[in-house]
Amino acid sequence: MGFDLHLELKGPGLGQALEAALRDGVRSGQLPPGTRLPGTRQLAADLGVARGTVVQVFAQLTAEGWLTAVGGSGTRVASVTTTDKPATTTRSPRLDLRPGRPDVAAFPRAAWAASVRRVLATADAALLNYPHAAGLPALRTVLADYVARTRGVRATADAVVVTAGFRHGLALLARALPQAGLRTMAVENPSFELHRQILASGGLETVPLPVDADGADPAALPPGPGAAILTPAHQHPLGATLTDERRAAFAAWARRHGGYLIEDDYDGEFRYDKRAVGAVQAINPKHIVYAGSTSKALAPGVRIGWLIVPDALRQSIVDVAGEMGAAVPAIDQLAFADFVERGEYDRHIRRMRQVYARRRAELVARLAPIRVGGANAGLHALVPVDDERRTVARAARAGLLLQGLHSPGYWTGAGLPSAVVVGYAAPPAHAWRPSLDLLTQVIRAAGPSLAARRRRRT
Repeated sequence: MGFDLHLELKGPGLGQALEAALRDGVRSGQLPPGTRLPGTRQLAADLGVARGTVVQVFAQLTAEGWLTAVGGSGTRVASVTTTDKPATTTRSPRLDLRPGRPDVAAFPRAAWAASVRRVLATADAALLNYPHAAGLPALRTVLADYVARTRGVRATADAVVVTAGFRHGLALLARALPQAGLRTMAVENPSFELHRQILASGGLETVPLPVDADGADPAALPPGPGAAILTPAHQHPLGATLTDERRAAFAAWARRHGGYLIEDDYDGEFRYDKRAVGAVQAINPKHIVYAGSTSKALAPGVRIGWLIVPDALRQSIVDVAGEMGAAVPAIDQLAFADFVERGEYDRHIRRMRQVYARRRAELVARLAPIRVGGANAGLHALVPVDDERRTVARAARAGLLLQGLHSPGYWTGAGLPSAVVVGYAAPPAHAWRPSLDLLTQVIRAAGPSLAARRRRRT
């Protein structure tokens, strides 16, 4: 097996020039430690020099410690070399309770690998050509069945647009909605700052939509045609569930003004105290875009999502998707379709639902009498603290990463409480208890929150 290697030989003497080029490659990082070099015969042929010259150079650099010869593995850049790069120090691993991620260590590798092997062995070669901008028909059919069965969504395969996750889907909508004459997007407050930036990049003006214990407030919707983006099953980051009355009010507003709702159902499969709340989309499919993905249920790195799109918007979104060219690879689409059809996706979600339910229960018990906010659902919870910034800093010094409600990354208006958003799903199994122990120590060290002290007095 041959390896290509780009080297610039400068100056007189091919041997000296080759030595200098290899040293410079290691110093600059072009050839990082462990890089396998071409064999002497191949490199000599590639450079047009005598093989003996290459052998001599390799021997010299090996003697100096730049290279190492490993029997059966060829010549590689040494793991420890003298370089001009500044020395770096390795920090000990940190525990991480920031929100937004599942336990990726629990990814079902064996089942996923089996799906990949099956589709590689059986897929028609034509499916490996450029895929349709809306996604492969096999996956669109599977997804339509899945969201109808598990989330109550009213969908057909033709309504499905496969995306590379929610952000990709939101970018498509940010460009397609103005083509439908919409210029204003109501966005939950608080929510992700990045989502507002994506919408603004498409020319949409964003206005805040206050959130309380009943979810987003439809009374704050702007008059006239527009759109709104909601997380109704489990608002991020406050954790509220949109009430039935407000769900109906939002759907009626979209119908009355000819607008659209974007339902971000990012973790709707995870409800622990009752059956999962169904999708709002079923109330008004002609005016609601339903968005889901594998990011919280499986792993963010899978990069597969989906939009269930009303007929009036579909062609615009497909056209924008074709222009952007960010299609999910065909093998990944086929593998996920197989993974869902065989029940592996459902099995993984049920298994992780039990894991996350136990973790949330342990979190609530350990922090009592402090009241953990948000519905008994999802992958994160809101923990009130007296001084959010100081709590986050204290945790960081102790080796625990936390995210504050007012930290960079969230769009947070005035009047919201001081709190940390605890992502209890993120740690791998072996790190969950140490993470919970350290979180408890940090919270206790600051004393009970003002909210908890008020409840004690009442």
